[in-house]
Parts: sequence; C-alpha cells; structure tokens
Amino acid sequence: MRRRRALIGAVAGTAAVALATGAGVALSDGSSGDGAGSGPAAGGTGKVAVSTGYIPQPLLTDEAAAYVTVVNTGGGDAQLTSVTTSLSASATLHTTTGTTMRQVTALTVPAHGRLTLGTGGDHMMLERLTHKPGVGEKVTLRLHFTHATPATVTVTVPVRPTTYRPDTDTSTTDPDPKG
Repeated sequence: MRRRRALIGAVAGTAAVALATGAGVALSDGSSGDGAGSGPAAGGTGKVAVSTGYIPQPLLTDEAAAYVTVVNTGGGDAQLTSVTTSLSASATLHTTTGTTMRQVTALTVPAHGRLTLGTGGDHMMLERLTHKPGVGEKVTLRLHFTHATPATVTVTVPVRPTTYRPDTDTSTTDPDPKG
C-alpha cells in the first residue's frame, strides 16, 4: 500500500512540475505541418464559425466539391478534421498546390484568422453521392474540429451552377440563385 501511494505521489508530483514549468506532452493530430503555435497550449482554443459556403453543381453523379469559409475568433489554431453529410457516403479533405491535389487528415484554421476553401485550393470532396444535387438545392454539412469550440459546426449551403465563382457574385443578402 505504501509503495502504491509513493508511486501515485511521484506521478502527481511530476505532473505538477511539468505544468508549472510549461513542459507537456504533445499529441499528434495527424495533420501536416509542425504544429508550432497551435492548439490550446499555444494560447487557447479556437472558436470557429462558418461564414459562407456552397457546392458547385457536380458534373459527375458520384462526387462533388464543397467550399466554405471558416472563421476562428479564438486564441488557438483549430483543425478541421472531417466533414459528414447525408449527400455522400464519405467525404475527404484536400489541399492543392499548383496542379497537384492531395488528401490531408486536417486543415488548419489559424487563431484570429480564417480558412477559405475554394476552387484550386483547399476543399472538401463528397464521394459516392446519394444523388446528383440540383441548382438551388440545400445541403447540410457537419464540419468536425479539434482544438475548437464548438467541436462540430452544422451549416446548410446552396448548390450553385457549375460555373459559379463567389468573387464574381454581386448579391449581398440572398444566397439562393433562384430567388
């Protein structure tokens, strides 16, 4: 019994020293990058919200891209780790550099910054669609985050024409192309 108490005391003492000196254990989230300046230990937790989004009407019947802008008003970086939707059997995160697209396990939303998913850059791929969505249809996406509150953000985005580009959209209040 004494030995067990001594062991518990030693572990607790080590943890207290680690906390007091700022030492800690780093856990990998599987994302690319060095993680410097991210997460709760670097200044807080991310506080995320989705400000805009859309899905271009897909040309194919089995996959579609999805784009959103995530704003982080928190003091720490947040990680977008996955997306789920009833429109597809699976969804993956991708980044594009030049002409090379690659799947990633997470995308960083910097502290006091934003992550803009868009054509030719970071994006979500919705795979094995349940149906080909039409222009004007609304699709619910659930974005899952680590190092952020809330941990899941649900957003409903419109399906836009295949050629839609948000930087050329002149509407300011009505995201519905029909109305």
